[in-house]
Amino acid sequence: MIYINRIIENGASFIKRISPLFVFLLFIFELSAQERPNISTKVDTSYIKIGEQVQWTVTVDIDSTDFVIFPEGQTFSPLETVEAFATDTTRKKDRLTLQKIYALTQFDSGAYKLPSQRIDINGTGFMTDSMLINVATIPVDTLNQKMYDIKPLINVEKSNYDFWTYLLIGLLILSILGGLLYWFVFRRKPLTEEEKVALLPPYDRALLELKRLENSKYLIQDEYKQYYSELTTIVRSYLEEDAHVTALESTTGQLIEKLELLKDAGELKLDDDTIKQFQQILQTADLVKFAKNKPSTSVAEQDRKLVEQIVEKTHEALPEPTEEELLEHAEYQEELERRAKKKKIKIAIISTIAVILIGITITGIKFGFGYMKDTVLGHPTKELLEGEWVRSSYGFPPIQLETPQVLVRQKIKLPAEAKSTIADIQAFQYTSPIGLFNVGTTSVTLNQQDVEPDFEKTIEQILSNFENQGAKNIITKQEEFSTISGVKGVKVYGSGKFLAPGAKELIEGEYTVLLFGGKGFQQYIILTWLEDDTYAQEIVDRILASVEVKTEL
Repeated sequence: MIYINRIIENGASFIKRISPLFVFLLFIFELSAQERPNISTKVDTSYIKIGEQVQWTVTVDIDSTDFVIFPEGQTFSPLETVEAFATDTTRKKDRLTLQKIYALTQFDSGAYKLPSQRIDINGTGFMTDSMLINVATIPVDTLNQKMYDIKPLINVEKSNYDFWTYLLIGLLILSILGGLLYWFVFRRKPLTEEEKVALLPPYDRALLELKRLENSKYLIQDEYKQYYSELTTIVRSYLEEDAHVTALESTTGQLIEKLELLKDAGELKLDDDTIKQFQQILQTADLVKFAKNKPSTSVAEQDRKLVEQIVEKTHEALPEPTEEELLEHAEYQEELERRAKKKKIKIAIISTIAVILIGITITGIKFGFGYMKDTVLGHPTKELLEGEWVRSSYGFPPIQLETPQVLVRQKIKLPAEAKSTIADIQAFQYTSPIGLFNVGTTSVTLNQQDVEPDFEKTIEQILSNFENQGAKNIITKQEEFSTISGVKGVKVYGSGKFLAPGAKELIEGEYTVLLFGGKGFQQYIILTWLEDDTYAQEIVDRILASVEVKTEL
């Protein structure tokens, strides 16, 4: 019995010792039971012609909680990504199947390796298998079809599209300005009632104003002062305009005295009773205005009627104007019209200048006065920047980049001593006729296919060429450069004083040199531009962002 108990105790002790091991094994088994992501790739064809497309499909089988990031951008170099289609998702219970298709192409013949692509799943990268894609040229029957030399470049006339566009915009703006000037300045505007009254002859205007005074409510509202003020103003204004008597600024006594002098001189045929009645009306008006006298309503109405009679008698008493007076009046009216016309023209000119200045100010504040000046007067690199860009491949091994103008092939004659190491040089270049902007590419093929390029020696040669062309004070910096597809190269950049085409003095400029290469070949790109030329800097940045090179022969 003691022996059995001891066995039981030993067994229990053994179970206690191995129980953690069981737990650990169960945990490992559970982890291994979780399914790993399954990634597969395929292409619809491995043989295409130049310019045709191959569809690369990647399928990822994951858990529904996993997060996947597919390749983006030009990561398939040397093949080009034409389009990345939307991801197709299929769910099966707690698993997801993601499928993404990429359309790829190539415009040079040869055998190209479709590089491995990184698929990120929950932050962990999984690499796909690489594939070989053959790109064939289009067969040409050279027996039945005669071969011709490459056509030389020809100059074509510049399109007048921009000219006509700007012309139409300018005409539209001028039409709008002309319409506004006509509407607000030159158009004969409808006259208001006050303007119509002001244009009437003095006699007619006086009678009309007396009629309005008769229909007013001054007497009803007990406003005698206002009533007599308007009454005397009407008759005084009439006498000043028609009889040429300074009546508005004269006192009652002075005005009566002037009328009597005109009567005695025979220039105003008024009888004494009329002048006496007029004097009484003016005196009554003075008492109302200054002594706060208040005549009866009938007296006020009678005074208005008497003033109307005085106006009529004065009009009849005035002598008929002579031909000279009529001529002077006509000339005076013409002079007034000329002055009015000059005033309108002056207003129109000032308004136009104001509109132009306001437009210039607003445009300058929004876009910058320098940009506006360059837009109006023109700027060579600004026109390049805003023109139609061209993306093309140059040389072999090819250098692909986007430029504002097509690069022109340069004739390179190899020195005898260089032929032992260099098999071929293909150079392409564009130089702006104005300023320092220049972009060029060079592809060098070596005789020995297993020799690595000597970048340091190439850099020395390029800087030496700068100096031979007159450059001075060249500052050089160097760093690593990567294309958008991840191809590594060397970037040499800096500043100095360069000699621009047609210039006699050195000017401050900047330069950038990109160098790439591999066994048996070398490629480099050279750019130069003015130091403070912001448009050229934008061009350079855009070119550098578009560079792609082939790193295998």
